[in-house]
Amino acid sequence: MLPPLAWELELLRRRALDVLVSWGFDYIEPPVVEFLDSLLVGSGEDLDLQTLKVVDQVSGRQLGLRADMTSQAVRIDAHSRPKAGVQRLCYAGPVVFANPQTGAQSRVPFKAGAEIFGSASLAADAEVVALMLEVLKQAQVEKPVLLLGHMGIYLGLAGRLLETGELAEDDAPALFESIQRKGESDIRNLLGNSSTALMMSALPNLMGGREVISQAAQVLEKAPEGVQTAIAELDELAATIAERHPDVDLRIDVAELSGYGYHNGPVFAVYHPRHGRALAQGGRYDGIGKIFGRGRPATGFDIDLKLLLEDSMTNTNPYVYAPYVGAALRPGLEAAVAALRAQGQRVAMACSPDECGPDDCMGVLRQVEGEWQIQPC
Repeated sequence: MLPPLAWELELLRRRALDVLVSWGFDYIEPPVVEFLDSLLVGSGEDLDLQTLKVVDQVSGRQLGLRADMTSQAVRIDAHSRPKAGVQRLCYAGPVVFANPQTGAQSRVPFKAGAEIFGSASLAADAEVVALMLEVLKQAQVEKPVLLLGHMGIYLGLAGRLLETGELAEDDAPALFESIQRKGESDIRNLLGNSSTALMMSALPNLMGGREVISQAAQVLEKAPEGVQTAIAELDELAATIAERHPDVDLRIDVAELSGYGYHNGPVFAVYHPRHGRALAQGGRYDGIGKIFGRGRPATGFDIDLKLLLEDSMTNTNPYVYAPYVGAALRPGLEAAVAALRAQGQRVAMACSPDECGPDDCMGVLRQVEGEWQIQPC
């Protein structure tokens, strides 16, 4: 990445971490490369497919470049840094996709995110949503669209279909993908016309304003008990978000199945009219740390900072140019440059007499009546 985008990305990273840390989250730096047996333990097939793999020339074991940092944070909470009670962790860094979802998607997104471990309360979900929106606000993202759903609705119906034999284990990934794509006809082809199958087929159409939640309760009235619990949680969380963030365009999407398949509670994603993909997404993933011996409730989100660059390009960080001067004037110029830099101003000093001044500076230091002043270029 080249200037000025590289610097803008760094500013976004700093702003994001400033917000995350100010909310009481502890910063972690998970490794970019790990042995596969550590990196992918407990993860699903989708994350495995996104992980770029190489062979360690020393041990001969397979290494993977991380495609997701949530799973790494889970391991830190469960094994590397176990903590009694609630633990808040945040991170910022690049991930690598072996298979970008679209041609326009970066192979190396830059993610910033936060996770709350140890709280099963919907207040924790409301907190991470509020924090996510605050990070986006600091990145100058205006009028975001927040999609809210609940994985418990899909999981409850899918569980019933598996129990009755209407859905084969081998077809479960295809069903999940069809729901994500909102392919209603594909869902019916997979499931048939039983009452549960028809309820599953209805999920892609249950999207819109908060009124969709009451519609879902009616359509899914005969669904398993866990589905009704998920709808009630979705209603409560939506009410909290609407009250605390009245300026956010809140949409309900019962078929919102974001992430890598490990979510099992409320899920959410933020979109913007200028972007075809989610700027941020997250949700609840209770219990996935069990593989590390500590299955705790957890919720969190991550944001692709590279997608925010278009919205944050308000200042290319211009600088002042200090020309080359002789030995007699140099001490005074160096003192003036040091003072400007101490104030946070960028100043570039010429190295030789033949160095030409840049055409993109905000001003040039010139001596006026014995004082060094910033003059127009």
